[in-house]
Amino acid sequence: MIRVECEAQLVVRDMEGREASLTDVVPLLALVAEEGSIAQAAQRRGLSYRHAWGLLRDVEERLGGALIAKARGRGSVLSELGEAVLRSQRLCVERLHGNMQSLASEVASDLNRWLAPDREDVRIHASHGYAVAELVTALVADEVPVEIKYRDSADAITALARGECDLAGFHLPRGEFRAACANAYRSWLDPQRHVLVHLTRRKQGLFVGRGNPKRIEGLVDLARPDIRFVNRQPGSGTRMLIDLLLTRIGVDPQRVNGYALSELTHSAIAAFVASGMADVGFGVEPAAHHFGLDFIPVVDEDYYFACDRTQLDREPLAAVLELLRGAAFRQRVAQLDGYDPAECGTVVALDEGWSGPRVLSPR
Repeated sequence: MIRVECEAQLVVRDMEGREASLTDVVPLLALVAEEGSIAQAAQRRGLSYRHAWGLLRDVEERLGGALIAKARGRGSVLSELGEAVLRSQRLCVERLHGNMQSLASEVASDLNRWLAPDREDVRIHASHGYAVAELVTALVADEVPVEIKYRDSADAITALARGECDLAGFHLPRGEFRAACANAYRSWLDPQRHVLVHLTRRKQGLFVGRGNPKRIEGLVDLARPDIRFVNRQPGSGTRMLIDLLLTRIGVDPQRVNGYALSELTHSAIAAFVASGMADVGFGVEPAAHHFGLDFIPVVDEDYYFACDRTQLDREPLAAVLELLRGAAFRQRVAQLDGYDPAECGTVVALDEGWSGPRVLSPR
């Protein structure tokens, strides 16, 4: 089985058409910011000082400004332009990561079908999440053919109903909004045909800058005129939850600065806030910590895979269930901030899943 990777690259061109890669210089910039020295950053990258300086100079010439500045007592620091280049690459990667992983998975799946026509892929359509990414990584490591498509929860569920995937990943909040969120999916799933497989419990909440400089205490602060918000895209389970939460506390979305501005993944939301382009976002805890942000928990939720109950004992789903129930995978999920895999791999009756998990008898 072959593996395919898809990577994004930012290239800058000047008026004469000469180009330089921002992507190539970003790791060096990150190390300069950390070390305070071009020489030490180059050494850690395994580059000569001359080569490292050449990379920086090429980009500076194309951009028309300095990436590095000298600060008394601090050595080399990033200029404002250097900081902007660093943010741009991070935002590029996080904004495109889900789509790139999906594309790489589709290409690998197509090639592997030609190389090994008898092997059957696990087709996963799912709302983006860190535990889902861990599952895909684990399946690939176990050489289980997998095709992943990250999409809105509603799109994933409808794809399962049409027979376009084997597992449809979506999430439901625990508490008062569970029934309202479940109603968005209920009509597409048949209690006699479908069941839910629990992946993880996780926390969603607000992403704010380190130290919470805007003194944001909760969702009600989104209506403040000095707060810039970045939202999840319409149709996503998280967007539906945000709408319900704001309605409960009486905040009109039209009063929220940036409510129409949306990103596709939790990581992209966190990158947006970390870049300073927004003051607050909403998503899962690991994304906040990955970007050095503070996290204000708001709601606990369950992440499920919906599937056809008749396929649970057959390959490839049998292999997925075995992996989900294994100690090694649960340990990986448990390392994610705010994630609890205690029920990972348990099969939940559909009707009970809508209101709260009740585990079926062991298969």
